Amino acid sequence: METARPAFERILLKLSGEALMGEMDYGIDPSYIRRLAIEVKAVSDAGVEVAMVLGGGNIFRGAGLAEAGMDRVTGDHMGMLATVINCLSMQDALENLGAYCRVMSALPINSVCEDYIRRRAVRHLEKGRIVLFAAGTGNPFFTTDSAASLRAVELGVDIMIKGTKVDGIYDKDPMEHDDAVKYDVVSFDEAVNKRLGVMDQTAIVMCRDNNLPVKVFNMNNNGDLMRLVMGENVGTTVKQLD
Repeated sequence: METARPAFERILLKLSGEALMGEMDYGIDPSYIRRLAIEVKAVSDAGVEVAMVLGGGNIFRGAGLAEAGMDRVTGDHMGMLATVINCLSMQDALENLGAYCRVMSALPINSVCEDYIRRRAVRHLEKGRIVLFAAGTGNPFFTTDSAASLRAVELGVDIMIKGTKVDGIYDKDPMEHDDAVKYDVVSFDEAVNKRLGVMDQTAIVMCRDNNLPVKVFNMNNNGDLMRLVMGENVGTTVKQLD
């Protein structure tokens, strides 16, 4: 009997920094990040090339620091460094499981990780290494969502996957409205025009303009990442619709 094959050859997984907190109020929950690492490694072991972008909101958010009176550029640089911390923690969790992993930073930090070079990143992926992209785009005023979209397009991934705390995209916040309706599929234009909160507008427009489908799912549901990668109907798909 033929074994089922993954639906995608190369993916980019975007996780918010807040996802790494688990049940904590701040920082990194080692037990939670290990659970995430187990799921990511399983997908890699299935033969899928896995790239990841992590946010830094569990430590610092540049926009939040700016609202508190800090210079926005300084705050964004601090947020970028927070993503480096998160990527190093995820690298450690993955390597403890026996996975091969590389962290590549848009800001030069040669003592702790590699500089981001597209061709080298592609080579890592081709060799089966999980690649974590840190420091966003390396520029202030751009979110890690935008960085994820940029890296996904540069690397030619088949799909960008965004892990959230809900099981897809709804017409309104399901945490506040019991009658919220979940979408199975939504067009890029609808996501942009209705401001459905998939990602920031810059990120979703980049995906639209490069015809890169996006899948939004609940990272807290054990096994959903693997089911999604194997082609099951998990979460919400954002794509071009005729």
